[in-house]
Amino acid sequence: MNFDAVHDIQRAYRKVVDSMSRPGLISDLAPEAGKADGQWSGLPATWVLALMLLDTEVTFSICSRREHELTRLLNQLTFAARTEPEKADYIFVLHDADEGDLLKALQGAKVGTLADPHASATVIVESGQLSGDFELSLKGPGIEDESFVRIPLVPGWLGARAEKNAEYPLGIDMLVVDKNNKLLCLPRTTQIEEREVLLWDM
Repeated sequence: MNFDAVHDIQRAYRKVVDSMSRPGLISDLAPEAGKADGQWSGLPATWVLALMLLDTEVTFSICSRREHELTRLLNQLTFAARTEPEKADYIFVLHDADEGDLLKALQGAKVGTLADPHASATVIVESGQLSGDFELSLKGPGIEDESFVRIPLVPGWLGARAEKNAEYPLGIDMLVVDKNNKLLCLPRTTQIEEREVLLWDM
């Protein structure tokens, strides 16, 4: 079945909004991602998000070993312009990116201004398998008391994200997808802490 640029994107958009408003909720983009373009070498869910987010009004950057090829593909599909990561509205960090690329993307991403905090970057990153395991504790708007997730990314990403979001309303938002086309959203308002593993958790 072919990807429907209207209805499939609308369905995916509703899932993103739901996950963004309820941090810790893992949404399933598999129905839409299953129709992904075969030319896209990133995870199918990332392709869906790219088609949903990119247009002529925004800029993007890709961290991948196939950066040039995939940049050209997204430009042809969305007409969005490529720019340097520190200037991009959307930064895509794919699973084949170099190990340090995610930290560089987080550290260099624009955070907006006090007059326009939404002129900030959204970082879309491909991770290992997402789950509701008790590894990270999430607190903040949209979360009743506390939520728990496991987000397998490179060491140091939590600190880099926290530093970038230290001066609210400035900051960055993150969308995390895995190989099962699951989606987890981390708005800048979400506080994340590594959870101490107690003996009775084991």
